[in-house]
Amino acid sequence: MQQSRMSNPIMGLPEVGQSLQALGRALFASAEKNTLPTSTLFLAYLRASQINGDSVCVDLHSRNALAAGESTERLLVVSAWRETSNFTDAERAALALSEAMTRLHDLNDPAPDDVYKEASLHYDEGALATLIIGIATANLYNRINVSTRQRVDVTSPRN
Repeated sequence: MQQSRMSNPIMGLPEVGQSLQALGRALFASAEKNTLPTSTLFLAYLRASQINGDSVCVDLHSRNALAAGESTERLLVVSAWRETSNFTDAERAALALSEAMTRLHDLNDPAPDDVYKEASLHYDEGALATLIIGIATANLYNRINVSTRQRVDVTSPRN
């Protein structure tokens, strides 16, 4: 495993870190106001972080989702959400949107209309705006962590 290239740059820029923390709090407040389940945000953040290979955020969003009551079984299959019945249609729409927004460079039609339309069937404008900004924020953190090779070391014992 490679070492981090530098300390996390957000920690070195406290005013940026505070602003990003405020953005995170605002997103969760908006989710509550717009009846977007917190678990849906965590699932969308986790999927973006898996795609981007950000171990710090995969660990963070998994732990936060567990603390918020998400099941281990569902978290274990987020990367294969299309192949399981563990997710609602609304959650599937959020996961598809997360993938489309994260894989802009992989798609001929980034964030295609059918993905957006499906999400808009399940979320009103406020909830959808929260989801879109949340996914974009997760991708921001992923790019910071991946580019500086931030790592998480999980030290729980194996059986």
